Amino acid sequence: MRAVAGVNPPAAGPHRSGRVWVALALLAATVGVTGMLGRWQLHRAQEKLATLAELEAGRALPPLVLDAATPPAELRPWRPAMVRGRWLADRTVLLENRMSAGRPGFWVVTPLAVEQGAAVAVLRGWLPRPVPDGPVRVQTPPGPVEVSGVLLARVPRLLDLGALSGRPQAWPEPWPQADGAPPRMQNLDTGAYGQAAGLALLPAVLEQTGAQADGLLREWAGPPVNVDTHRGYALQWFSFAAIAAIAFGVLLVRHFRSTR
Repeated sequence: MRAVAGVNPPAAGPHRSGRVWVALALLAATVGVTGMLGRWQLHRAQEKLATLAELEAGRALPPLVLDAATPPAELRPWRPAMVRGRWLADRTVLLENRMSAGRPGFWVVTPLAVEQGAAVAVLRGWLPRPVPDGPVRVQTPPGPVEVSGVLLARVPRLLDLGALSGRPQAWPEPWPQADGAPPRMQNLDTGAYGQAAGLALLPAVLEQTGAQADGLLREWAGPPVNVDTHRGYALQWFSFAAIAAIAFGVLLVRHFRSTR
């Protein structure tokens, strides 16, 4: 049907104009969110670069012999270290949900007592979860031992909803337990661990690497330093933000042209 000569086509109605403004708002929100995610990925890349620099600096230091008088400033993360002492087997803790080659199991943490009442928390290795699930017995060599490894600022953590809610870490009462079974936990705060165990722990964790007849697997993955992965994700998010920004501009120009 032909338009009548001299009659202008109807202007965009209020419903169409409302849909345009909704689309513009969604595009603006997309620009903001994807830009924020891109910046967050760049921040994660910077964190990984700092971790990588810390790892290289620590590994370049000479091995440290730990004792009660070791200054905290010497306890640099990833520094090689060794310690002599006796295992406090009844203060062993199992950290749940640790995987190795796709198999579920536990990380085993046991304090090693040194002279003058001090001790160091040792991340000893991985132990498979029994099937069916039941009591876990950890082999702990008796007598004086020498343990070598690398220092960590803390035991690596998993996501813990209880910790996010601010609830304090719960410890069994009494501890050690009468049956000798080590408590199972999701994560381990070394400060709370030392207090619950009644020990003066050094402010670092020793990740054991040397061989020992205890049946534990010591194949540590090390810290994730995939900097390029985060940069790639950042580029993707910024690309999405650019596409949304271009679409916002095109739609805005067309809308104003149609309302003239």
